[in-house]
Parts: sequence; C-alpha cells; structure tokens
Amino acid sequence: RGLCTCCLQVCSLCSLSSLLCCTSQLVGVVVKTFGEAYPELAKHQAKIHAVISEEEASFSRTLGKGIERFKKLAAAAQGGVISGPEAFQLWDSFGFPVDLTQLMAEEHGLRVDAAGFEQAMQEAREKSRAAGKKSGGVGLRFEAEATGWLQNHAVPLTDDSSKFNNADVSAKVLAILTPGSAFVDSTAAAVEAAGSSGEGVPVGLVLDATSFYAESGGQVGDTGSIVGSSGTSLEVTDCQIAAGYVLHVADAASCSSSGHIAVGDSVTVRVDYTRRGQIVPNHTFTHVLNFALREVLGDHIDQKGSIVLPDKLRFDFSNNGPVDSAQLARVEAICRDWVTTGRPVSSKEVPLAQAKAIKGLRAVFGEVYPDPVRVVAIGKSVEQLLAAPEADDNMASSVEFCGGTHLTNTAEGGAFALLSEEGIAKGVRRILAVTAADASAAIAQGEVLAQQVEDAAALPDAELEKALVPLKGAVDTAVCPAAAKAAIRDRIAALTKRCLEAAKAAASANKEAAAAAALAAADAAVEAGKAFVVLQLQVGTDSKAVSDAWSAVEKRHGAKLAGLFVSVDADKGRALAYAGVPAAVSSKLKAGEWVNSALALLGGKGGGKPTAAQGQGPNVDKAADALAAAEQFAAMKL
Repeated sequence: RGLCTCCLQVCSLCSLSSLLCCTSQLVGVVVKTFGEAYPELAKHQAKIHAVISEEEASFSRTLGKGIERFKKLAAAAQGGVISGPEAFQLWDSFGFPVDLTQLMAEEHGLRVDAAGFEQAMQEAREKSRAAGKKSGGVGLRFEAEATGWLQNHAVPLTDDSSKFNNADVSAKVLAILTPGSAFVDSTAAAVEAAGSSGEGVPVGLVLDATSFYAESGGQVGDTGSIVGSSGTSLEVTDCQIAAGYVLHVADAASCSSSGHIAVGDSVTVRVDYTRRGQIVPNHTFTHVLNFALREVLGDHIDQKGSIVLPDKLRFDFSNNGPVDSAQLARVEAICRDWVTTGRPVSSKEVPLAQAKAIKGLRAVFGEVYPDPVRVVAIGKSVEQLLAAPEADDNMASSVEFCGGTHLTNTAEGGAFALLSEEGIAKGVRRILAVTAADASAAIAQGEVLAQQVEDAAALPDAELEKALVPLKGAVDTAVCPAAAKAAIRDRIAALTKRCLEAAKAAASANKEAAAAAALAAADAAVEAGKAFVVLQLQVGTDSKAVSDAWSAVEKRHGAKLAGLFVSVDADKGRALAYAGVPAAVSSKLKAGEWVNSALALLGGKGGGKPTAAQGQGPNVDKAADALAAAEQFAAMKL
C-alpha cells in the first residue's frame, strides 16, 4: 500500500497505480541488462518506451474513471455493502480485480458482496456461452477426434498439390464426416442419421486428391462441387484442412434429389474458378500491400493477421497510431504502380534455413513454418533471391512464406483501391482494400464524386451551399479509395469555408445596404413631417442587421422618429418584423403593440420592450400587407 497524495492516507489503489505507471522508467535498465542477448531491444528502445508510456497513460485514464465510479458506489452503498453486480461492473468495465475492490471497500469502511460478484460473473459466462451457441449453430467439427479416426483407419492424407492449378481433378471418396465427429458410408446415411429430409445436414468429404484450396493463411477455402460418376452433384460450400486431411464441407440436401455419394465412389472435383479468380488477386495484393506499408511507414510494420475474400482483402498490421491520408495515398500509389508495371510472381518450396536467409523476407511473428517452406516472391524470382540472398536489391521485392494461390504477374490484378484504415486494438491497425473490377468500380465512384464536387464549385456562392449538402452525405457512404475520399472531404471543407466567407461578406454588405436604405427612408419621412417610418429591408431574418439599421436611424434622428422594418427570407419561409420607438413617444406607441400589428398579417407574434420589439412569422407573401397595417397603426397612435 502507498501514501495517497490526494487523501494523505494509506491507499491500495495508489500503490497499484504507482507500480504500473513507472514501468516505462525500467526500459533503459532492461535494455542495458538484456540488450546483448536481444539486440532488437536496443534497436527499438525509443519505440518500446513510447508504447509503454502510452499504455501507462491509457491505464491511468481507465483507472481514473474507475476511481470515480467506485466513489459513487461507495457513497450510495446500502448497509455498508457494495453489491456483487456493482463490483462486477468495476471488474468488467474498468479492470478492477475483485480483491482490489475489496481492499478499497475496507479502506472506506465497507465490504463487497463476494457471493453476488460470483453470481454476476457466472451470469456473464452463461450469456457468452449462449451467444456462442446461437451464432455457431450445428456444424462440423474437424478436430483431433475426427483426424484421429482417419489416422486409426489408415486413411491416406489428401493430395492437394493440384490446388494451384485451374483444372478439375479425378478423386475417390475416402470418408464422410457428420456432426459429432461421426463418420458414415454415404450422404444418404447422413440424412437418415439426422432424421430429416436432408435439409441442413452438413457433411464433410475426405478425398484422396483434390484441387480445392482449404482455408489457411488468411485465404478462405474454395467452393465448387463434387460430381459422382452417375451425375450426382454435391455443392461444396467450404473447405478445411487439419492434420493433412482436406475436408470438403457441403449440405447433404444438395444431392438428395439426384442420388447420393458414398465412400469408395469415384468423383470429379470442380472448383468454382470464377470465385477463385476473384480471391487470387486479393491474396497477391495482400503481399504487395505488406511491402508498400514497409516502404512508407518503416521496418517496424509487422503483419498481425489477414483475411483474403472474393470481394476484398483485409490486412492487420502493427503501428502506433493512425496512418494519415498522405501516407495512405503513397501506399496505394505503390500498389497501383505494381499493377501498371507488372511484376512477375513466382513460388517455390525451399529449405526453411535457406529461405530465412533471404534479405527482405517478411514473415508473421510467432508463426511456425514447415520445412521445406513455400516462398512466394514478387519482383525477383525465388531462384534469383536464392542465388544472392544477401543482395541489397532484394529489398525491392516482396518475399513471404505463403501456401496460398496467386497471380503469375501483378498486372493481372487489373486495379487496386485502398478503401479504409482504422485501429482495431492497441498498436494494431486494419486496412481494407479491393482489386480488379471491385477496385475499378471504387476508383470510378471516387472520380465521379470528385467531379460532382468540382461541378458544384463552379456554381455561384448562393447555390453552392445547397449543392454541398447532398455531397457531404454522398462522400460518407461512397465506396471509394480512402485517399480520394480524404481529398474530396478536404475540397468540400474548403468550399464550405468559401460559402461561410461569402455569407459573411454578403451579410456585411446587406447590413450596410439596409442601414443606408433605412436612413434614406427616415430622412425622407422627417422631411415630410412624419413621426414614423415603415420600410421593407432585404436582410432575410438577420435580426442584428435590422437592429443595426434602427440604431443608425435612432442615432441620426433621436426622438423625432419611430421605425418599423420588415424583412423576408423566402428560402427559409420566415418573415421578420422589428419595431423601434423613442422613449419620448413610447407611452403613445408601444413597440410591442406596433410590431404585433404587422406580425398579425405575417402569422406570428412578437415581444420586447416598449422601445424595441421583434418577432417572426411564416407568411412571407404578406410583407406588403404587414407594412400597410403597421403604417395605419402608427398613424392612429401618433
């Protein structure tokens, strides 16, 4: 326990805070002690210190919020007890271990309902399990029990060497898996065991050979069909791999009407090559994106995960903070340049030690790779890299360990668009991107939107403001490159500023014109011997401009003249009336009564002092009638 500088007493929480918030001070000591054995510590000392310092600051903020919450709970505690759900909230939302909450409670003369805390914890666990079951549903579990059965029954491993080729493969059915890790002899048996017509009965076929790519390395599994010799077709919706066995996942209902497929059957394996053709460029450009990020942001970039889908690629990487739009534009430019210039893509299985010696190799930290390992290179060929593994120009190529399917040349990608960049965890960022037709469509949408903004920029200032309203919404929902979207937003912001400046200039000019018009009318009224002036001004519903116009009249003519002004904003559908009356005549003509005589025609009501009153109404087409009514009212009173 430590001495709290806030309350000048021994406090467990302050001890915890002091302990956790001085960790960054130990970085130098750790580097000095272990730097020789782990040279990367010294190399990245500044970054390590910055990351830990930010973690400390983040912890301190969370701790502060938790302390405030605890104080409120302590103040509101009934019977000297902090309830279990409240203690659980401190743990769940603020990371307070229950024993810490108990110590804090003791220091405030309270106790924690430990049994209630355990009950709240158990309820949270049950909710989590229920949510998992609800989202997971009934499915196949291709895990140790299933692969163990295959091994025990001497089922040979699947030959999936054809997965890199776009050609059908002849194969033999070796096993059929059903939910619960049970194996059956045919899809018909799976339907019978499920006790249904076959709808929603998942099965998994293990073949001796396949051209399907099973989900791995972030790339989704292929889909397609398995066709029996009799023409019976089973639609494959997913493909998984475990312990060297490839499982083709399907619904038994997809072949129940045309027959069934059984163990021992000869079949033809047909991949959905159109779908694979959408996946392949996304995988290749995941590698290109990894390379581009290193080029723009630095060598600290490490891959933290990826998903390669038919419609997009997702890439997670380490970086302490957002990537700004200028950097994203540079990353995207590199990827697009590789589309334009066309870099060859090659692959080869290489002894692991030999592959690791290639300069510029990018590998996922903590991943266990096979030996030999498949190397995928973009730029230099794998053979060229192996011939000179330490060459500096190897850094100009993308080199990764990968078992996925790829293009033969980056030009085949067609196009590239980086759609978004966001944070998903502390120090981890995520990029979404698209290639080929999806990228071309995104680029085209960005260009169309940018042109719409430029078309709007050519409009007069009065029309520009209206034109920008739908464009602001359009840019938020547009599927277009992130850098282009940022540039469009900047352009819209500049045009919005232009509108504001134009509006200010117009308002200033309107004020001057209104004051000049009011003074001219007032001078004419005084010269004609009238005690009041009634006039329509052209300042919309700018009450300050109308008030300033009256002030100018009052300053020039003093107690000689009263004034009532009406101004209309047709676009807003509002009309403003303002009355100013010298104090000397306010006993005869009250400003409030006068302005309401006009507002009665404008459809509104007003109020104020005897010497100044105003109000608004919707009847913008009644301005002339309102002025006539005000004229008559003032003539009657004065």
